[in-house]
Amino acid sequence: MRLTQPLMNTFQAVAVTRLYRMIADQIAGRIRAGDFPRGGRLPSERELAEQLQVSRASIREALIALEIEGYVEVRVGSGVFVTAARDSAAPSSAALDEIGPFDLLEARMLIEPECAALAAQQGSDAQLAAIRKAHEGMSLTDSPGLHDREFHRAIAAACGNAALASSVAHLWDLSLASPVFSRMQDYFVNTKVWAVAHAEHQRILTAILARDPIRARHAMHAHLIGILARLREDFGVFA
Repeated sequence: MRLTQPLMNTFQAVAVTRLYRMIADQIAGRIRAGDFPRGGRLPSERELAEQLQVSRASIREALIALEIEGYVEVRVGSGVFVTAARDSAAPSSAALDEIGPFDLLEARMLIEPECAALAAQQGSDAQLAAIRKAHEGMSLTDSPGLHDREFHRAIAAACGNAALASSVAHLWDLSLASPVFSRMQDYFVNTKVWAVAHAEHQRILTAILARDPIRARHAMHAHLIGILARLREDFGVFA
């Protein structure tokens, strides 16, 4: 009687790879092959997006991942330049395959506006006071990012739905743990941007304190749209 090998031995583990990671791996492969010489400037964001048939947001995430890995250097106002010599760069790190910043922000856009509306309807006086305190703290510190997170999490906590609050907290944890998100903020988040965000927070807070769910939902949505727009700004001439 002929014995057959178990079917499971013929399979290999399947890895889920993010789109920006696949883009980064393609560009890194061409750098290692010498197609993009050390010191040379990469094609523009627009050109790469057209060639690869992907969004410019995905290109942006891929290029920042490559900078973290040492393949390129982003020079705001000039472009993106190759820093690794042919064959000297190591293969891309599979560990840097987290959820991209734009996916995280788009997920927040689906959840946080509704949290703001529910907080306006259901939040207790103590919960609304916590939202106000986080907002006030953002303008009184050199580390506004901490109070930014506290502001959004306080709104989620006031929405009256533990699943929504947990989802918001998890999305923030993923963002804070992301080297790509952190590097992107280094390029596009400055004092002026924090001032804009603070004004957007004020509109959200005013609507929640007025117990106006429609205005609170709209204000939160506009705030998150604004964050996406700011992170999608070009690296100077890197268009």
